Amino acid sequence: MALCEHRGLFIACAESLTGGLLADAFVRVPGASKVFLGSAVTYDIHAKAGVLGVDERLLDAEGTVHPEVARQMARGTAKLYRTRPEYRGRVIGLSTTGVAGPGPDGGKPAGLVYIGLCVPTDVRRCGYVLESRKLRLHGAREDVRRATVDKVIAALLERLDGTGCDDACV
Repeated sequence: MALCEHRGLFIACAESLTGGLLADAFVRVPGASKVFLGSAVTYDIHAKAGVLGVDERLLDAEGTVHPEVARQMARGTAKLYRTRPEYRGRVIGLSTTGVAGPGPDGGKPAGLVYIGLCVPTDVRRCGYVLESRKLRLHGAREDVRRATVDKVIAALLERLDGTGCDDACV
């Protein structure tokens, strides 16, 4: 949080399988209100399209557990929470989508998760890095959800430190 505050960045989330746990991880930190803008829990497939602007054709063709869905969710939440002029080019969008379990869903195995990151790189030009990362997690439903939150935060820190996986960027 301090790193975002120092850089003048804000955080917004789009959550599916984590259902608010990612937001909770941020708001547990004292002073979170300086950088955390909010979280859209878009558990329903239609909410992903209607609230976040995820391409309906993509959702129809691939379902919700797909790397491009994670990217579009991250970009959509960054746009959704850009509610003030001073936020322009400064909102980090984070997203989670996947199968928490206990069993498979839509032919996708439990523990298959995609996280998305939309991270500003050039505030003046509103440039950003957009990426998704595939996770294969194990354990009970709550274990998968909590591990997803941990992985999103770790990925964000990697990206902000400049050590993120550039080959995954779009």
